[in-house]
Formats: sequence, C-alpha cells, structure tokens
Amino acid sequence: MTEQDTTKGIWLMVAVALIFALQDAFSRHLAGEYNVLMIIMIRYWFFGAFVIAVATRKAGGLRRAAATKQPIVQALRGLILAAEVCVMVTAFVLLGLTEAHAVFAVYPLLIAALSGPILGENVGWRRWAAIGIGFVGVLIILQPGYGVFQIEALVPLLAATMFALYGLLTRYVGRQDPAAVSFFWTGTVGAVAMTAVGIWFWEPMAPGDWVWMGALCVSSAFSHFLLIRAYELAEASAVQPFAYLQLPFATGLGIMLFDETLRLNVALGAAVVVGAGVFTLWRARQAGKAPS
Repeated sequence: MTEQDTTKGIWLMVAVALIFALQDAFSRHLAGEYNVLMIIMIRYWFFGAFVIAVATRKAGGLRRAAATKQPIVQALRGLILAAEVCVMVTAFVLLGLTEAHAVFAVYPLLIAALSGPILGENVGWRRWAAIGIGFVGVLIILQPGYGVFQIEALVPLLAATMFALYGLLTRYVGRQDPAAVSFFWTGTVGAVAMTAVGIWFWEPMAPGDWVWMGALCVSSAFSHFLLIRAYELAEASAVQPFAYLQLPFATGLGIMLFDETLRLNVALGAAVVVGAGVFTLWRARQAGKAPS
C-alpha cells in the first residue's frame, strides 16, 4: 500500500490542474485549424497506447486490466467521456477557454445533484442549497434575458452534464472494479470509438502543428499519470478542491495566448460556482465522504 502524503498529493493535483489547462490550450489551437474529431482521435490513439502499456507492466497483464463484471457500463463510460471531450473542445473554439471553463466548473454540483437518483445516495438540504447557489452562478455567467443570449454557452453546459454522468458511472463501477480496470476501459473504448468516427475526417496536418499534437498527447498521458499518483497519496476529498485551479490557469492562458477577455459577470459567476462546489466537497469530507 502506498504511504499517504496529503501535502504531496495536493501539489500533484495543482500540477494536474496546470497541465490540464495547457492541454486545453493545445486543443483549442489545433481544433481551430483542423476537425475536432480528428484531433481527439489522435489524442485517444496515444492515450489508448498509454493505458495498454501501463497494463502490460502490471501483474496479470492485459487480461487482468480488462477483467470486469460490468462491461456494458464500462464501455458506456468510455463512450460518454470521448463524446464529452469532443463537445468541450468544440466549446473552446466557440467561446474560448475562459468562458467555456467558467460554465464547465458546474460539473461537481451536477454530480452531487444526480448522485441521488443514479447512485441512491442521500443528498441533504445543505448540499441542495449549495447546488442551487451554484446554478445561480451559472445564470450569472450565461445572462439569460440580458441582451442576446449566446446559444453557444449551452455547449460547455452539455459537456459538464456528460462529464458528471461519466463521474457517477465511474463511482458506480468502482463498487466492483478497481481503478486500473476503469482506466484501461476508458482509454481503449475511447480509442476505438474515436477511430470509428474520426478516421472519416482525416486531413493533412502542417509539420509545426504535429509538434502541438505531440505536446497534447504527451501532456494528456502525463496528467493522467499524475492524477493517479495524487489519488494514491491522498484522499480524494483532500485534493479534489485544488482541481478548481484549472479554471484560473485556463483563464490566464486564454487571455495571454488567445487575446480573450474576462467579463465581470463571468468572473463573478465562476466565483459563485466554484465556492458552491468547494462547499459540497467540504460537506462530503465532514460526513466521511458520504453526501449530507
């Protein structure tokens, strides 16, 4: 068993948030030049090869990594995540990193709200209150009824909903399957699915953009490795709040690299959403990881 080190786990999660923001910037650049499905397909090729390589180095090899009593749910998880990545990268192109991430930050609240009907968990009034406040933050960001509503703003909200479903299904299969099995199915199912749809949109890529593509693939695999290490070293409830740092990291990159602007309503709404999300995580930890 890995020795627990919460401080190191937190720093690893901070690094994960930064790398996630960087790979989102890579994705935004590439998706602005090439078809999104092709970009995600290549990324998943590398990711699939990575999870297979990890599996072959562990005891039991590929047979043990693929061993699950829930193949349909595991496959559904992989499909939902692959689709979510495509939707979120499309949101980067439509809205930019700043506003897309501000809306996407609502996903932990969606997980809390859906954990009752999907997982049968009890969600107490404090968490429902936090969920309600968080959605007020989303409304502040979207500004419905104020001027012309951007329908594109619903794209990252769709991505957040899909990622919440993925997270809930991950918790569901985790009741019987170890994390290594879920990790293997995530990478391999995603690679197969994206190849089936992405190969039809292949187009030549400039040599310089292959450098960015390589950076995207390597950062994606490295961030998942660090994420696994963070969860090995510390409890999820201790490190998960630091994942919200991806929002300011992505905002900074959007402003510096893509000349994006941070509107006041987006900053205020994002602060409300993140505050509500951190509160729900804190309540879960206070109750011994059980929703209350």
